[in-house]
Amino acid sequence: MLDHVLYLAQQSINALQQGSIYALIALGYTMVYGVLTMINFAHGDLFMLGAFACMLLASVLTPVLVVFPPLLSFIVILLLVMIIIGVLGASIERVAYRPLRNAPRVSAIITALGCGLLIQSLTLVIFPYSKSMPKLFTNTTFELFEMPHPDAAGASVTLTITALQIVIICVSLILMVALDFLIRKTRYGMAMRAISFDSRTVPLMGIPVDRIISTTFLIGAGLGGAAGMLYGLAYPVIAPSMGILVGWKAFIAAVVGGIGSIRGAVLGGFLLGAVEVLAVVMFDSSYRDLISYSLLLLILIFKPYGLLGQAPNQKV
Repeated sequence: MLDHVLYLAQQSINALQQGSIYALIALGYTMVYGVLTMINFAHGDLFMLGAFACMLLASVLTPVLVVFPPLLSFIVILLLVMIIIGVLGASIERVAYRPLRNAPRVSAIITALGCGLLIQSLTLVIFPYSKSMPKLFTNTTFELFEMPHPDAAGASVTLTITALQIVIICVSLILMVALDFLIRKTRYGMAMRAISFDSRTVPLMGIPVDRIISTTFLIGAGLGGAAGMLYGLAYPVIAPSMGILVGWKAFIAAVVGGIGSIRGAVLGGFLLGAVEVLAVVMFDSSYRDLISYSLLLLILIFKPYGLLGQAPNQKV
């Protein structure tokens, strides 16, 4: 009995790792939707660029950062990746999305899809083949608990966690808490929530709408870049197409949690990660996506606006 408990605990750690990455990407989707009621379909490709940016920075800066502790080198590269991808996201908003802010909604959707395809195509030209992500630190394995295997003499059942899993979970939680504090406790967060509530009245109150929206894209893209870096370290073979499937899964997580809700995106990301891992534990791995999407669709049937989403107020 205890060995089954340890096995489930081990899979729970794996689910936390997977859910942390999904939640970071979902936050980018939900931030943009909360401000502009627009889905940034290029966000998955910005996530992919985060992995490639980490690979390039690690290759270029290794001779410089080798004299520093590995954790410090990781933090430096993480901050640089977030800044680079964040600036790119803000630039895309300025060049591609802002001119279409008052255009029909379908125009913005097509532009977002076009931006994503452009990013993916350019990356494919530069990196036509899959690349290996360099290791930024030694992935030490820590044994949390060990017991003799009940059915195999001389064998044991252990509960382990790796240094990389600890880093992924801790970094993700720190970024999520920092974003939640920013949105709920700062003047920027108040301005962002005001734009989400009534974008036409806010400019009359002196709030710089364009600057707030650009900052929203910068933060959302930066979180997506951080997720790409963490994903690349966890699954160290990266490709230009990696943002498609993972990006769509994170978008689904944001919708299930309640699109436009910061905490809903986090909840949806962890829920999707848990469902995927448990689906592999209980069934064949080929049923993972089928089971995950079926369960999430079932949730939306009973909660159309997501677990933490709210129906929009309509003036009549």
